[in-house]
Amino acid sequence: MYLAARDSIVLNFNPFMAFNPDPKSEYNDQLTRATNMTVSAIRFLKTFRAGLLEPEVFHLNPAKSDTDTFKRLIRLVPPSLSWYGAYLVSAYPLDMSQYFRLFNSTRIPKPGRDELFTDDKARHLLVLRKGHFYVFDILDKDGNIVSASEIKAHLKYILSDNSPAPEFPLTYLTSENRDIWAELRQKLVSDSNAETLRKVDSAVFCLCLDDFPIKDLVHLSHNMLHGDGTNRWFDKSFNLIIAKDGTAAVHFEHAWGDGVAVLRLFNEVFQDSTQNPAVTPQSRPATTDSSVAVQKLSFKLSDALKTGITTAKRKFDETMETLTIDCIQFQRGGKEFLKKQKLSPDSVAQLAFQMAFLRQYGKTVATYESCSTAAFKHGRTETIRPASIFTMRCSEAFVREPSKHSAGELQQLMAECSKYHGQLTKEAAMGQGFDRHLFALRYLAAAKGIPLPELYLDPAYGKINHNILSTSTLSSPAVNLGGFAPVVPDGFGIGYAVHDNWIGCNVSSYPGRNAHEFLHCVEKALDDMFDALEGKSIKT
Repeated sequence: MYLAARDSIVLNFNPFMAFNPDPKSEYNDQLTRATNMTVSAIRFLKTFRAGLLEPEVFHLNPAKSDTDTFKRLIRLVPPSLSWYGAYLVSAYPLDMSQYFRLFNSTRIPKPGRDELFTDDKARHLLVLRKGHFYVFDILDKDGNIVSASEIKAHLKYILSDNSPAPEFPLTYLTSENRDIWAELRQKLVSDSNAETLRKVDSAVFCLCLDDFPIKDLVHLSHNMLHGDGTNRWFDKSFNLIIAKDGTAAVHFEHAWGDGVAVLRLFNEVFQDSTQNPAVTPQSRPATTDSSVAVQKLSFKLSDALKTGITTAKRKFDETMETLTIDCIQFQRGGKEFLKKQKLSPDSVAQLAFQMAFLRQYGKTVATYESCSTAAFKHGRTETIRPASIFTMRCSEAFVREPSKHSAGELQQLMAECSKYHGQLTKEAAMGQGFDRHLFALRYLAAAKGIPLPELYLDPAYGKINHNILSTSTLSSPAVNLGGFAPVVPDGFGIGYAVHDNWIGCNVSSYPGRNAHEFLHCVEKALDDMFDALEGKSIKT
């Protein structure tokens, strides 16, 4: 699905997740944090490739299975039987087949359908700064991590390069329509750039060092989701972005994998870099000759390529100007309070989006929530459909006629939504959703040249797949916020997280919708629900 799409991957597919700051403020210095996060990412890579990374497990009964005792016992069981031992205590190992694409991987544009490229023999890191490309080995010939003081020296050398930004930044091409980029890439290869491109494609990952601090959360979202186009290689499996003030994020390409794999890397990098930092702000870089170790890449650009870059930049700038992002932090409560009320925290967040849209636009629309199906081999995602007859009934009661219902009646409506949402979530996670099933049948019909069955031509099918509310949640102590663009021109892209004591929501929109007003309505919906749960009447 992803690889055949011809739209630009920027905004249409690639999301971002931003890290919380390092709790030790002096460690948020750009050079220190870049060194520590890079070393931690390579430690993760080494642990994974050695087969020592702890498996990803979904614990239905964590008191029994998520314990050191169980982990010690299960290690003694042969791999062919260990899954059965886990199953007996309701622990379900999750698919980790995407993980190998985290590193040394890039999406290569090809006419009609892109390809994923991985070269796990490559040992170098790609660093972008001011649109310039640098590479240096981060693993030695025996596969050991280069000393942290050397990495710090090389990054310091890159940060001290005063060259002006290139007149034609090649990075813009990765934001182009995929067929156009495929054609231009072929020109790049023909113009003796194949070896240089190979270094970009095979690099362990891409580290982006930005030359400015982050002003606020809206600036953070814009910068990490798209930036100005000069300092990202959008095709790379992931870009680790670190701003001048140490604000950090992961921006990732979506064809190779999903948020679950990226979040695991993200959590491990945050935990390791903050708890076991490889360098301190005071530690001195190695006395090594970085001018020899660090190679600055240069590309031969024909007039056709320069024109292509200029066009890509113009399109990029025009598109980014149309995107609005805004966010809220609702402080009245979160997971802890809602669980005491016996409500699913996720269902309450989703209900807030339904109420907000009804208040703002007077109707209910197709809504998408992503759900991982990693419980299955090679599982990716299934759709939860949060808009239901229950959410519509509840939303109308809160928005249109709150005075006609007691707090108890409103609580009951919320409880019904929560129960049904829990059922939908379970069905999606267990492969019982309908979206991927219907998508696969449609794909097979097209591949075999069979006329599309009538169902797919029904306007209702078109409407339910025009997801005006596209939502996704990933919560973790390491995540500050995450976000993505709307999936349709008249939609909202809603990244959210229900934390222990607060709820965060980051919303994007194009000119057809008003994100700021929508968030105002989300806040009103959350206030109304919390009032009802506290037995208060709803303020009109």
